[in-house]
Amino acid sequence: MAGMDIAVTGLGLVTPGGIGVGPSWAAVCDGRPAAALDPLLTDNPVRISCRVPGFDAERLLSARRAHRLDKFVQFALVAAHEAVADAGLDPQTWDGARVGVVLGCADGGPGTVEEQHHVLREQGADRVSPLLLPMQLPNMLAGQTAIEFGATGPNLVVATACASGATAIGTARDLLALGRCDIVLAGGSEAMVTPLVMAGFAQMGALSKRHDDPASASRPFDTERDGFVAGEGAGILVMERVADARARDAHVHGRIIGYGATADAHHMTSPHPDGAGIEAAVRAALADAGADPDDVQHVNAHGTSTPLNDLAEARMIARTLRGDPLVTSTKGVTGHLLGAAGAVEAAFTVLSVEHELVPPTANLVMPDSRIDIKLAQSATCMPIDLALSSSLGFGGQNTALAIAPA
Repeated sequence: MAGMDIAVTGLGLVTPGGIGVGPSWAAVCDGRPAAALDPLLTDNPVRISCRVPGFDAERLLSARRAHRLDKFVQFALVAAHEAVADAGLDPQTWDGARVGVVLGCADGGPGTVEEQHHVLREQGADRVSPLLLPMQLPNMLAGQTAIEFGATGPNLVVATACASGATAIGTARDLLALGRCDIVLAGGSEAMVTPLVMAGFAQMGALSKRHDDPASASRPFDTERDGFVAGEGAGILVMERVADARARDAHVHGRIIGYGATADAHHMTSPHPDGAGIEAAVRAALADAGADPDDVQHVNAHGTSTPLNDLAEARMIARTLRGDPLVTSTKGVTGHLLGAAGAVEAAFTVLSVEHELVPPTANLVMPDSRIDIKLAQSATCMPIDLALSSSLGFGGQNTALAIAPA
């Protein structure tokens, strides 16, 4: 499958930067952080998050559907509708058997679980909703998307923690290259900002505690970073073989030309200190693309704003990509979207390549002196022939996507 270029013909985003590609892209290009104190986390040790602003599921999806869907599915359906419309496709006329859905998430619907567990404790088992399982099961992310769009081809949800969205895009690329489908809706969605989940992250010491200045809490690669800020949202890409996209005269935002995936086999939560696993994934993606490490001009890094991750990833970039690429982390704006992060950041990388614009790393005031890479501290216009989007996850999961212009 090496050399198989896959076109991205549709993009859909629901992020803390805004609902839709336009608002989300503008937010990251302007470097406007979304982090704020979260009233739903008032009793938690860490009370900062990045929420999707103004998300009204009843208005966007109808009251009945909103009531029957957890937020992680709601986000995905809104993003998928934007992506399909952007691709100029009509689900009423496409051959659903040739349309696949591959989506990633880390946790499914913990909000529904927490709500119904409260019902169980306070009102008893006979008051628990019969929708509990259909709403919270991770596979329902792809299942409900297939129902929404009449997609009866391969239907998968992948879970590689915070690399899930990127893994889904890579898996979709493989399905298209193998001829299993002609169109794939790929990406990720997550709605894990709940009291229980955030308490768990806080107890691990993973979250920023910058309560006095929450807007500056997510600060990738900065010397004063102290943890990530959790966010929510979804990113969906419509993917097709380049020849098929051109045959129907579709607008191509960019091409996914390489994919690599590895495991650290090192630690349940910490990345390999030298970034060995993500380096192997990057090298695999570049080999798949038929490209040399020196060819990479831009990297949208995983860049979580945690001390260990940022240092390991930066050392890997400096060691592996000798062409001095311009590196950014859009998590300074969006926070860490967990299982959706890789998909949203892949979409941002496609937009960077298409618009020849690298967004800044928001809140990067003083780069860590141990980090020797070129970091984007302001929005930068530049032609980009080859970019990488890298994603890492708990359990040592690593994914890299190589992205090129149309």
